[in-house]
Amino acid sequence: MFIYLSKKIAIPNNIRLKCVSWNKDQGFIACGGDDGLLKVLKLETQTDDAKLKGLAAPSNLSMNQTLEGHSGAVQVVTWNEQYQKLTTSDQNGLIIVWMLYKGSWYEEMINNRNKSVVRSMSWNADGQKICIVYEDGAVIVGSVDGNRIWGKELKGIQLAHVAWSPDSKILLFGMANGEIHIYDNQGNFIMKMTLSCLMNVTGAISIAGIHWYPGTEGYIEPDCPCLAICFDNGRCQVMRYENDENPVLIDTQMNVASIQWNHCGSVLAVAGSQRAVSLDKEVNVVHFYTPFGEHLRTLKVPGKQMTAVSWEGGGLRIGLAVDSFIYFANIRPDYKWGYCSNTVVYAYTRPDRLEYSVVFWGTKNNEKFVKYVKSLMSITTCGDFCILATKADDSHPPYVLVLCNSIGTPLDSKYIDIDPLFVTMTKTHVIAASKEAFYIWQYRVAKKLTALEINQVAKTRKEGRERVYHIDDSPSGTTDGTLDFSKAFTATRDPICCVTATDKTLIVGRESGVIQRYSLPNVGLLQKYTLNCRAYQLSLNCNSSRLAIIDITGMLTFLDLDTRGSLADGAGGEQGGATGDPSKFERKDVWDMKWANDNPDLFAMMEKTRMYVFRNLDPEEPIQTSGYICNFEDLEIKSVLLDEIMKDPERPNKDYLINFEIRSLRDSRALIEKVGIDDASQFIEDNPHPRLWRLLAEAALEKLDLKTAEQAFVRCKDYQGIEFVKRLGNLQSEAMKQAEVAAYFGRFEEAERMYLDMDRRNLAISLRIKLGDWFRVLHLLKTGSGDSDDALLEQAYNAIGDYFADRQKWVNAVQYYLQGRNQERLAECYYMLEDYDGLERLANTLPDNHKLLPDIGQMFVTVGMCDQAVSAYLKCNQPKTAVDACVHLNQWNKAVELAKNHNMKEIGPLLSKYASHLLEKNKTLEAVELYRKAHHFLDAAKLMFKIADEEAKKRTRPLRVKKLYVLAALLMENYHTQKKTSQQSKVKGKKSEATSALAELLEEDATSLDNRIIDNAWRGAEAYHFFLLAQRQLYDGNVDAAMKTALHLRDYEDIIPAVEIYSLLAICSSANQAFGTCSRAFIKLESLDSLSAEQRQLYEDLALEIFTKHSPKDTRKSQLDSVTDGLEGKQPTCIVTGRTISEYQSWICSVCKHSALEQEICNHNFCPLCHSSLG
Repeated sequence: MFIYLSKKIAIPNNIRLKCVSWNKDQGFIACGGDDGLLKVLKLETQTDDAKLKGLAAPSNLSMNQTLEGHSGAVQVVTWNEQYQKLTTSDQNGLIIVWMLYKGSWYEEMINNRNKSVVRSMSWNADGQKICIVYEDGAVIVGSVDGNRIWGKELKGIQLAHVAWSPDSKILLFGMANGEIHIYDNQGNFIMKMTLSCLMNVTGAISIAGIHWYPGTEGYIEPDCPCLAICFDNGRCQVMRYENDENPVLIDTQMNVASIQWNHCGSVLAVAGSQRAVSLDKEVNVVHFYTPFGEHLRTLKVPGKQMTAVSWEGGGLRIGLAVDSFIYFANIRPDYKWGYCSNTVVYAYTRPDRLEYSVVFWGTKNNEKFVKYVKSLMSITTCGDFCILATKADDSHPPYVLVLCNSIGTPLDSKYIDIDPLFVTMTKTHVIAASKEAFYIWQYRVAKKLTALEINQVAKTRKEGRERVYHIDDSPSGTTDGTLDFSKAFTATRDPICCVTATDKTLIVGRESGVIQRYSLPNVGLLQKYTLNCRAYQLSLNCNSSRLAIIDITGMLTFLDLDTRGSLADGAGGEQGGATGDPSKFERKDVWDMKWANDNPDLFAMMEKTRMYVFRNLDPEEPIQTSGYICNFEDLEIKSVLLDEIMKDPERPNKDYLINFEIRSLRDSRALIEKVGIDDASQFIEDNPHPRLWRLLAEAALEKLDLKTAEQAFVRCKDYQGIEFVKRLGNLQSEAMKQAEVAAYFGRFEEAERMYLDMDRRNLAISLRIKLGDWFRVLHLLKTGSGDSDDALLEQAYNAIGDYFADRQKWVNAVQYYLQGRNQERLAECYYMLEDYDGLERLANTLPDNHKLLPDIGQMFVTVGMCDQAVSAYLKCNQPKTAVDACVHLNQWNKAVELAKNHNMKEIGPLLSKYASHLLEKNKTLEAVELYRKAHHFLDAAKLMFKIADEEAKKRTRPLRVKKLYVLAALLMENYHTQKKTSQQSKVKGKKSEATSALAELLEEDATSLDNRIIDNAWRGAEAYHFFLLAQRQLYDGNVDAAMKTALHLRDYEDIIPAVEIYSLLAICSSANQAFGTCSRAFIKLESLDSLSAEQRQLYEDLALEIFTKHSPKDTRKSQLDSVTDGLEGKQPTCIVTGRTISEYQSWICSVCKHSALEQEICNHNFCPLCHSSLG
């Protein structure tokens, strides 16, 4: 930062001032002094010039009101900004609250204890409460409307200061003896504050100031120190919170009168007096510190005694009460900012975020991009890129350099161990320096480099792209540098204080005044220079021949590094550096400077609120401005009013960017306009610069002086301009030449009008096509007489469609694409609009095999519209893709159908993949259904049998198990039918019967594993059918039939557990009085291995009980027959009654091929086993 005195206001009658306070919001300045003096002043800028903004604008007193009411010396003045109130107190203890009414201040409230004097008053952060402390230890906390909230007498304590915490939960009381006590907001004592800064201090001390920054503008770093406490002996501590055990300690070595933070807590002003050794007297000074105790600047102030300091609300000015004067000093803050490729990059803090908001504001299109960066240290720019130096989050290495482009996109980053206090960059290198060492990173970005730059990059590629050098080392430039951070921490007696670099030179400044010059890209120490000042900012001109130095006092001096280089490369400006001796050049109060990018003898500098342009160290007349210089090129200076931007950083305004033309450009323009081209040409010949030649060329073109224009274009090396002049020379018509010139200068409306007046509509159209103004092209095509070119009209419709599509206005785009017959983009628009009917209509209108159909098909697939997708794919003859789409959308039956219709064999693997996916998810029935639909009946049947077997094991309802077995068996019947038809078709395919029979045998052999399923598909269904039938007959009282049916179950022990079969048989036979059969059933039950000993015992007991009463013999012959039958080959069993069919003719089911007695089945409509219709 830089600071200089700017204004002085005298108080009438030489009344000495005691205090001053600047209202942060409204800008009022209150000052109190002896004899009851109380004034409210206001400085306001009054100017008609829109360019004069901020500090550059003249400021006058718009208010100068003396407030009457105090009789004694006014000692305390404090503002309540939220409620526009001023609270003042004098040596008699009188407190007055003033309010603003119709532009003047009036008394609102008065209070006097008549006991003691008020030593300090403080409003809390939201302006709701005021705390007043009296010298005798009395404390009063009141509300903004004048009501007392609480009061307290602190016995035996002399109070001197009070401060609220930002959250209004804590009060700090400063005692007359220098102690500070911490209380809560109800007046309860918490603890004494530890004052680390007073270690080893003896003698009486008093508190000079306590200021707790409330965080209203955010913090410059997370966990930033914000509570400043300073004592009259110059000792100061800055704390993060009230009981911070590790505060920042500062010894200002001065007698302190007053302290205050600036508006954003980034600078602490400490005002008082210091003994000047040379003059042997006290001098008034203000020291400025960061929250971390780093000294920024010192301001010396004239006068005898300084009593108070107060910041302006924006932090750009400071008010100082000295004797009977108020001095104002202007501050030029060290904003974190830069300028790259028409983009202003700046950073600011916000109260709602811990990070810095870094704004990339494109000044051409007024677009801004915001990037949030934690612990930002600096912003450095060069060319099209910028470097953000930040502290990393508790990682190692602790610092990061992030390379960004002009919209804030990170392109590369490097973690480094050294603290990047000073950063500079060139087109190929970034140099970051700590106090002891500097780090060089050769960055690479995907952009075109010139041959020279490529050569530089190639040279250093072998050496490695990162190197570190200690400031005390003397590298020769021949050996490779290394990336060894360990040597970077070796202490040095003479630390680095600034750096700068160009493509071929690196300059490092040291605190003693030594300047070290290194070569780039191979870092070699070339020379050391010694200055008699400590440099603060260094800057090299465009050919590295001259170094500009601004020291810490704001003095600008020059150092010639290469006098011959300055003469040799001075062709861009006046010949050489003949005028002005750089060794004798001095300018004071300089806070910014910038060399011209294209002339080594041209630079601009900021001195207080004036900008000077120097050519060969000879100044032009100054320009009033307080802007920061962005760029100096083509005789134009671009400056940005950062002070104004920072007032509302979220909404930068183009008015805050100002272009200044230097004198030679202004003079040349004036000569051309007022005198003529010939005289101007002579002047430019004497003061050559490409920009001036271009100006002359443009003026000559306007007057159609083609000879002069061509010469001027040659002098400024504008090849396109030379070609344009040649093209103009070939034109015959003057009007045509004028139209072309108008188009060249961007006056397109005028050029178009001229073309139309000449009846050259085609030229007007081609001009608009070049500009991409298709709306105008369409208008010209439609309004013209005669037939317009259809192809051009279509092109215009499509271009306008593209315009709307790019802006996602799909409805408008559709209308133009329809007229332009652009089916491709039309499909895209329909898809974006979700107009699938329109998309389907489009697909139907397209001819077969159109290249767009696959894309439309894919669009339908993405939204799950299978039928439409299939028809689109089939229309472009892609059945395979159609099948894939069906599979993707789980439309398997459609997929199978398509695969069959188009004789595709790929469906098998797909089916098995999908089936395994279903089985993984335990969706077995869905897998069965899938196989069934795909006509893979065998696979479906296998799964169905598996389900039926599992259900049977679970002992669920027998009817359900029977149904499952029936389904499985029916699937097997479908499989057999399928095999028969396929074999018949093979025979039809002219194969011999022998071959087909062999194939059949082989096929059967292959499936021999599945024989149980294939041959005995109905076994499970039969078992459960007879099991259910036997029980039904038993319950109906048909015990004989039940027993006969139960006897059949003996063949199905592999399906139904034997214990169930023989238990049922035992019940049926005992009911039927067939105790022989019953006895055999019991014998079987008692011999079963699956029974436990207890169960077997129960059966034995039951058998004993039955057979002691009944003899184990069958009563009827028939029963005996039925038990012993089946020896000569099994006869069919009637599925209706369970009886054995002995007749020759019986009814056979067409589906399950099971028999039934004719007389029994006639009462049924459905087959009792497979439930198929008998009709």
